[in-house]
Amino acid sequence: MQWNFYLSGILYGRFYEEEQEVFVSRRDAMSGHFLPGEPLSGEVDEYFVQLCKRSLREFFCNKEEYEKIIEKGAEHGVTAFGEEFTKRRAEAYIQRNCKAAKDLFYEDGKIYALLMSARDYTAVLVRDGYEDKTVLSKWKEMYPEETANVSFAGTFFVDTRDGERLATDVYLPEKEGEKAGKKIPAVLVRTPYGKKKGVEIYYRFVQRGYALVVQDTRGREESTGKWQPNYYEVEDGDDTLNWIAGQEWSDGQVSMTGGSYLGYVQWAAAASGNPHLKAMLSNVCAGSAFTDLPRRGGCFTSGMLAWAFAMSEKKFVPDRMIRDDWDRVLDMRPLEEIPKKALGKEIPFLTEWLGHKDMDEMWRRTSWKERYAGGPVPALILSGWFDDNGMGTTEALDLVKDWPEGTWKTILGPWKHGGNTEYDLHGIYMGEDALRYDVDLQSMMWLDHFLKGIDNGIERTPKVEYYTLGENKWKTADSWPPENGKVTRIDLKGERDSYIYDPDNPATHIIDMSENEIEVPEDYTREEMREDFLLFSSEPFEKPVTVTGDIVAHLFVSCDCPDTDLVLRMTDVDENGKSVKLADGVMGVKYRNGFGAPQYMEPGKVYEVTIRTTKISNTFLPGHRMRFTVTSSAKNFIFPNSNTKGGFNSEEKQKATVRIHQDGAYQSYVEVVMY
Repeated sequence: MQWNFYLSGILYGRFYEEEQEVFVSRRDAMSGHFLPGEPLSGEVDEYFVQLCKRSLREFFCNKEEYEKIIEKGAEHGVTAFGEEFTKRRAEAYIQRNCKAAKDLFYEDGKIYALLMSARDYTAVLVRDGYEDKTVLSKWKEMYPEETANVSFAGTFFVDTRDGERLATDVYLPEKEGEKAGKKIPAVLVRTPYGKKKGVEIYYRFVQRGYALVVQDTRGREESTGKWQPNYYEVEDGDDTLNWIAGQEWSDGQVSMTGGSYLGYVQWAAAASGNPHLKAMLSNVCAGSAFTDLPRRGGCFTSGMLAWAFAMSEKKFVPDRMIRDDWDRVLDMRPLEEIPKKALGKEIPFLTEWLGHKDMDEMWRRTSWKERYAGGPVPALILSGWFDDNGMGTTEALDLVKDWPEGTWKTILGPWKHGGNTEYDLHGIYMGEDALRYDVDLQSMMWLDHFLKGIDNGIERTPKVEYYTLGENKWKTADSWPPENGKVTRIDLKGERDSYIYDPDNPATHIIDMSENEIEVPEDYTREEMREDFLLFSSEPFEKPVTVTGDIVAHLFVSCDCPDTDLVLRMTDVDENGKSVKLADGVMGVKYRNGFGAPQYMEPGKVYEVTIRTTKISNTFLPGHRMRFTVTSSAKNFIFPNSNTKGGFNSEEKQKATVRIHQDGAYQSYVEVVMY
């Protein structure tokens, strides 16, 4: 039996089941030829793991076991080796509680396709002849022509305006019958993680007729200069776009793609106003320092320390994120000493960050939102409710909301920073339709429309596609937040109005530090039993109530210390009292009127603190409650405030009595958009 492997609609391999062994013929992207068949060994399998994040060898070894579940027809099944699957309608079994889910499509009790979603693309392994029963039919409709081969044009060094050299690899399409010297648009990837790492994932752009330019950002791998995250990216992006436009193969049009830091550099390049940037594929983009990372609300995000450890060398060292002693590491003081004590060496950029306590020129230089000087750049924006760079996407959506019709679109799913890959986040089920198979198709159509002028209708599709938890369904809108919502004020009324916060006993933000995911949903039921939590809960709802957008809290606070932090969470509490985090926001109280200069509190005075949370769309089902919690710490997320003027980096600490006022002129409240 023959199976075919596709990535973003492009055939990459043919698999042949022969008795007890599977053979594979891989397609060489450079020549376009299929290589001689070979056994699906571990080494060959690893090639496909790099493309789809799953082991195809394991799939073939376990296929009969999977089909036993299908034959039983049960709603839920577990294999002999512990993999869990849930039946989705009468079409597929989806893998549960797995970070890279496999969706098994079946017919007459037999699997005919394996669909594998990733952050911004989908891979399909399908029985020969069954392609049209999958998302591949849409690819075939949009892209009936043959794909191009990939040609490596070489490594070049882009000169920056201040004399550094940025190592840059260029890949060009080669298509039989096309005239030599044809000028083409380019897709640019700027990365601090190594331009060779996983580059095959981007070949799909070359195969669809784009030049691919992949560059080490300043101070990383082969590029010269100082590695200081975010600091040089506006200028370096501008210089790189100009360099691309000057190449003999370039038609002067460039798009950018990538996620996280690779999303940040897109908006930084757009901020420069460079005329050659014609489109962006912005995925889980990082935002401005005091809005997103590393200084959310002026607090210092301890959750980014794993990333900082991995970025401590000129080359990315992901193993440094994985530790079993993070609790001990996060308690080290002063913060500047953490790298030396935990890694045995300094992390210069972390030391630099800690030296700038308030918003100043160094931080402003890293803010693409504040520095944005260009016009609209057509942007397809992807993110998720539990993306730990979600506030970066919030900044992007704030920026584009008044751009001309058809120049922006967003897809917002029930995903964490890792994106479109799993149905259960930390044990919380996102629903059977949580994953998308078309994000790469929409992305390619976006590029084709704005760089090649193809009328494929992508700009006429709904501006907003978003997923509502609770209902567990995808919806569309023409604005963000969606139109027709009602801004609703909810006064915060609770049994208590004050608590004592002890920086030596901080509350826990429930994450796995080694996972490097800060915003995941979790069950906070036990954490909310702490004495330093204030709980504000609605009565059980009698009918469904939907909240979509972000939440804005107005907290009136008094404190017997000059400073503290406020952490606000919104949770969904079910009939059994289980309280699951949906959205959160933090603010250092001394920054309540701006991040440029601290304004400390005086005992006995009341201060208004405004907190904007991450985004969410959630339907509170009948019997559920909407809950808001307030506390002053979130270990693993932010370094605990000392309650002194030294803030998060002080060896002197004191307990704080914090009061959240709930009456009269000082009635604390939140604003949500209800539907």
